[in-house]
Amino acid sequence: MAETGNESPADRVRNVLETAPEAILPMTYQQLAEALGLAPPRTIQRVAQALETLMREDAEQGRPFIAALVVSRRGDGVPAKGFFDLAIELERFPADPARHAEVYREEFRRAVATRGVRGED
Repeated sequence: MAETGNESPADRVRNVLETAPEAILPMTYQQLAEALGLAPPRTIQRVAQALETLMREDAEQGRPFIAALVVSRRGDGVPAKGFFDLAIELERFPADPARHAEVYREEFRRAVATRGVRGED
């Protein structure tokens, strides 16, 4: 995805995640970087920074985290630790790590169900 106009990296990420076919969700950080056309260095870091921006926006607006649609290729199909750390900081996830997988699965379902719905009139 080429850089366009004044669209921020976070806006580009939101656009990809809102328009991706549901069948390919969740995407890995690497798949998202590729969909954005990012080239090294620091591709995953740039994706992570954009996702953190989106998490803050979504928390402010009371929306599900669209960032929940992106997972680590390592692990058990959940986002990287930074996702959970920020979700706790934003008071959207419990601090207890034993509950993270369950709460994440629900957040993922909500994010898929509400993609593209921003409440704009």
